[in-house]
Amino acid sequence: MSGARLDLAPRELADFLGQWALSREIRHDDGSAARFDGLAEWRPEGDGALYVEQGTLEMPGQGRFAAERRYRWAADLAVFFEDGRYFHQVPARGGTDTHWCDPDRYEVSYDFADWPRWQARWRVRGPRKGYVMVSSYRPAALSG
Repeated sequence: MSGARLDLAPRELADFLGQWALSREIRHDDGSAARFDGLAEWRPEGDGALYVEQGTLEMPGQGRFAAERRYRWAADLAVFFEDGRYFHQVPARGGTDTHWCDPDRYEVSYDFADWPRWQARWRVRGPRKGYVMVSSYRPAALSG
């Protein structure tokens, strides 16, 4: 996706609340790959939501292990790390944003065209990191 799709209804924080099945593929520039499968949940908290994902991460040569990640989402879809630092902005109609984590650049593209199934694609480049990570979400009620 190269930018916002104006024909899509804008997403609101309420659209994300609840449980979602999550599958993620991580393809490193060196050709190695990893996979995450689990659940993501947006839990109402104050004027925003706490995002919690839990599941299993499988990495070649390292096996499978439990993994968890947390973020805080504001009502305007701004995303913050759990410690309160700003991370990035989710475009309400889908589209792109960036995050600089010195010395690496994170570029994200949100695709809501098949809502309530949707994807976030991250491209990370820099001297320390190089990978593409695609996270696919669908309502947990549609899993199985």
